[in-house]
Amino acid sequence: MSLLVGLNPASRSASVLHLAAMLARSADTDLIVTTVIPETWPRAAAARDDAEWQAYTHETANAVLDHAAAVLGGSVRAEFVLHEAASARRGLLELAELRDVGMIVIGSSSAAPLGRIALGSESDALLHASPVPVAIAPRGFRTKGDARVGRVTAAYRGTDSSSTLVLDAATVAAAVGASLRIASFAVVPRTSGTAGAGLDAEQGIAEKWAEDIQADVARLLSEVSTLPDPPELAGTVIGLADTWEAAVDDVEWDADEVLVVGSSSLGPLARVFLGSNATKVVRHSPVPVVVVPRRAL
Repeated sequence: MSLLVGLNPASRSASVLHLAAMLARSADTDLIVTTVIPETWPRAAAARDDAEWQAYTHETANAVLDHAAAVLGGSVRAEFVLHEAASARRGLLELAELRDVGMIVIGSSSAAPLGRIALGSESDALLHASPVPVAIAPRGFRTKGDARVGRVTAAYRGTDSSSTLVLDAATVAAAVGASLRIASFAVVPRTSGTAGAGLDAEQGIAEKWAEDIQADVARLLSEVSTLPDPPELAGTVIGLADTWEAAVDDVEWDADEVLVVGSSSLGPLARVFLGSNATKVVRHSPVPVVVVPRRAL
């Protein structure tokens, strides 16, 4: 299946294109690169001022697509599409359904620190409505011209749904020739409870949680090894710190790595819905993130 790449019609960011190209090369598939602009009124009802505005938006959007073609440089198969819709979210969802794409790839909001991810209003709305996985590039993300995914890290929360996510991530890793790693994250605040007793208790709980996670992961890795085409296993890591940013940074990351996060069990079925902890992990991830809807778990 093709990958749908959503570009901001008002800016020429290369981050999302670098991620999309890396994913396309890894999966041996093509890209549908699009920018969504406001749909026009029927010509009979449009004023002359509207026509000038429409011409400007089309010209600007086409310049963004031309820039995308230059960035990709023919390194992957790509089609470039200008699409009109009521909103960027609706336009991407329309194209995703029309073209039966396997994933939507978007960039981070410009509000994110360099190398991190932030969601704008449209991208956040897309995440909560998409029936297919959504990949997000950190701000400023860059790769070499022939880059492929080298390691897939599955975020494990210790739930049944995240167990299924690990197995699905293993299948994806094998398909793209990448290794598989499992990561879990937890936060223990420096100040907790009263008179220090609460902190000691929470630290003990966190350590017990880490032991339980390691035991669960050992079972999961055993299941992965029995798959018809298992990927190379790259072990397990646990990020444990007093903030989510520090917990994510407690883990080492490679430049060719992708973090896979599952949708929250609190969200609607067959849609992406990030829980509060998953949102914090996504926001602090230094590598691209793929958020998978529950239907695929």
